[in-house]
Amino acid sequence: MSSPEDLPGWRHVYSGKVRDLFVPDASTGPVHDDGALEGRMLVVASDRVSAFDHVLSPGIPGKGTLLTTLSLWWFDRLAGGDGGRGIPNHLAATAVLAGDDRVDLIPDAVAGRAMVVRNLDMLPVECVVRGYLTGSGWLEYVDNGTVCGIRLPEGLRNGDRLPAPIFTPAYKAPLGEHDENISFEQTVELVGAERAEQLRDVSLEIYERAARTAEQHGVILADTKFEFGTDDAGVLTLADEVLTSDSSRYWDAEAWRAGTTPDERMASFDKQIVRDWLAANWDKQGTPPELPTEIVERTAARYRELLELLTSGA
Repeated sequence: MSSPEDLPGWRHVYSGKVRDLFVPDASTGPVHDDGALEGRMLVVASDRVSAFDHVLSPGIPGKGTLLTTLSLWWFDRLAGGDGGRGIPNHLAATAVLAGDDRVDLIPDAVAGRAMVVRNLDMLPVECVVRGYLTGSGWLEYVDNGTVCGIRLPEGLRNGDRLPAPIFTPAYKAPLGEHDENISFEQTVELVGAERAEQLRDVSLEIYERAARTAEQHGVILADTKFEFGTDDAGVLTLADEVLTSDSSRYWDAEAWRAGTTPDERMASFDKQIVRDWLAANWDKQGTPPELPTEIVERTAARYRELLELLTSGA
């Protein structure tokens, strides 16, 4: 994993598979009041790409900017820009006043791929919503007729739309370890009954709103995952990225309707190209192989195409 940038006004504290987190550092930046940015962080999206819990090489050029742009677009819509109720999110102002001067908080080096956010008490649950049968859910269904323990009708095919979206949470594992699918009952044990119900209900609401929007642009939102935290007042707040090509599976709606095989149906606008190549060329032992240039370029092109499709005319 490459080292994060040195950013004036910010100090690096953590790197995930894709994102780097920074906290204010008044000693290196233009904002010299230690309390001016209290409770704020800088989240920087890198061009790193991960699959099967490994960070791969090389990265996808421009990916950090594409992911951040799409997240910001979705955060705006979910805050009420789509006509629905406002879903609180962790975004904060990207500038402050220092005396009479406006000071931009996002350094030029990461402009376009960074967000200033509020600190939250993050919940240890990854909120996965599935509207279509695919991925690990399909494999479990073939074996047991279930997805994350939820019984589904017989006779479904890979890529089929589910009768209704389902909430299939996971326990967020530390970096380098596998997230673990958990039951709703286990979610209750982790966060309490009231909070677990709130997580389920708001996750399903966001998915259904986003799926309707995507469909209007010729795109299917097959599944996605959300992360939430609570603010100082205990308000449940949407955080991290949202509805990006990394956190979601997006398919071409026309290909899905016309397709007869899984590959034809699930023409993906996400990193499925990377997953498929890696699954065919790596036994998941040791260090993953380097991604070929063609795979990198195709993935970058699909990320760009998704952003253009979703935001056109919006």
